[in-house]
Amino acid sequence: MYDYNLLVSYGWRAFNKARDEIARILKDFRDDNPIIKRTIARGICGVKTKLNSREVVRKVRKLFEKDPLQINFAVKWVPVDNWCRSDLNEMKKIIERIKVNIKRGEKWGMEVEKRRYTKYHTAEVIEELAKEIKEKVDLEHPDKIVRIDILGGNTGISILKPEEIFSTRKPL
Repeated sequence: MYDYNLLVSYGWRAFNKARDEIARILKDFRDDNPIIKRTIARGICGVKTKLNSREVVRKVRKLFEKDPLQINFAVKWVPVDNWCRSDLNEMKKIIERIKVNIKRGEKWGMEVEKRRYTKYHTAEVIEELAKEIKEKVDLEHPDKIVRIDILGGNTGISILKPEEIFSTRKPL
């Protein structure tokens, strides 16, 4: 089972450059020994840092805004709070436990990223997991994003504010 607290996307042929860039950035943020490994999904590495993953994303965004040339290979950063097997019942258990992070009156949306996984169609995953959350859905401007990253047999699940995901293509 994965235990990464960040997933970072990079160009398919740029793992080594992305790994070095992530390590440099995290060292600047005061983590000298992060674990950075390829995942089963091409173009995505798992990162285990001792730092708060949301704080890392906030700092990466600020770094990019200040000097976009500091980030060339590690193009998307997503915090991950929970891991489980890629089984709908396991995913439901986590959603049931963490849905309290969507407060009464907050609007939410779900993002499902599936890689190397064919057991369920994305629509089936969304339909099953969305049943667990009673607050209002807003896919255009959610207050919270229920993020599901399925990487083969492992699934990362988090409830994030939109600004807690960073992409050099959509810096917010």
